Amino acid sequence: MQKKTTSIVHICPRQDWQAAEQSGMYRAESLEQAGFIHCSRPEQVVQVANRYYRGRTGMVLLWIEPQKVQAEIRWEAADGDTFPHIYGPLNIDAVYAVDDFPPAEDGGFRL
Repeated sequence: MQKKTTSIVHICPRQDWQAAEQSGMYRAESLEQAGFIHCSRPEQVVQVANRYYRGRTGMVLLWIEPQKVQAEIRWEAADGDTFPHIYGPLNIDAVYAVDDFPPAEDGGFRL
């Protein structure tokens, strides 16, 4: 499936996404802790994965259509760049693709 250039991407454990499919809404741990769901632009996702998830298995990429997200999306500065943050639970119908995202043998991530 071809990914859309306007997409935003969220990295999460597969079991969290599977739970969301049952409930109809996705709630990341960061929603409770920071008040929003961390997302990235497609070109940022590998850098984010290598910084925060290096070596973790069982991860997936959620490819999200921002226009379909019911919660507010704010583009906010962090680490010298601008990232999309979803301020509320993510309605699963805004996710148009889910890709397994395993690390390479060295623990790093690549697309």
